[in-house]
Amino acid sequence: MNEDMISDMGGSDLNETIQLWEWREKIANLYYEIRFSPDAAAAWRLWCDTRSSMFRDHPQSPIEPADRTTFEGPTTFPYDPSLRLTVQLAPVTLEQITVATGVDGDMSMHAFARTSGLEARLGGELTLYWIEGYGGGVFLPFADATSGTETYGGGRYLLDTIKGADLGIVRPDSTLVLDFNFSYFPSCAYSPRYVCPLAPSDNRLKGAVRAGERLPISKTIGAGDRSLDLRSRPFKGREERWS
Repeated sequence: MNEDMISDMGGSDLNETIQLWEWREKIANLYYEIRFSPDAAAAWRLWCDTRSSMFRDHPQSPIEPADRTTFEGPTTFPYDPSLRLTVQLAPVTLEQITVATGVDGDMSMHAFARTSGLEARLGGELTLYWIEGYGGGVFLPFADATSGTETYGGGRYLLDTIKGADLGIVRPDSTLVLDFNFSYFPSCAYSPRYVCPLAPSDNRLKGAVRAGERLPISKTIGAGDRSLDLRSRPFKGREERWS
């Protein structure tokens, strides 16, 4: 391999890293605006519009490059204020989980809190996890009665603070607002290039969460008749990047 080829490879890696850095910054800025918006519905519209733009135009989009020009953006349920819920958090016994993330190795996380206040509305409660490793972060994946029919079969994410998806911290009275209108698909829903941690069994709700990202009712993207079938997308590739 000659020096020019080595230089080109290094430049490509540098460009990709800078693009990912920019992606993460955009997401962090978006969630900052969401947290401090006095109008939750307006913040949700900003979230929808920003994600649609980034999925279409940004080089770090999880949408395959050939499909981006015709991709109209993630499909969502209409905003439902009744699914913006305030919960109490209670400590839980330390439970460590290790998840395989393909070529990136294993990801470890541990449970640190359990919600109280979702059972009546959603048929269950949720556990919040702390992703271990450098820096760490809060992670809240879940599945519900819509998973595999109306939403992605692998479940959705509500919080992933390492990736910038941070809707706000716990209040002094130990309550936390969980706005399910901001639930989204992991990147592996869109491409087999990514591997996604799935919702643990404790985070599978019996009720239907018809808020946030959903499956298109009927959608075809890209050339020819290739359909974007997200119900059975395989969990392969590298760790997902999108929050």
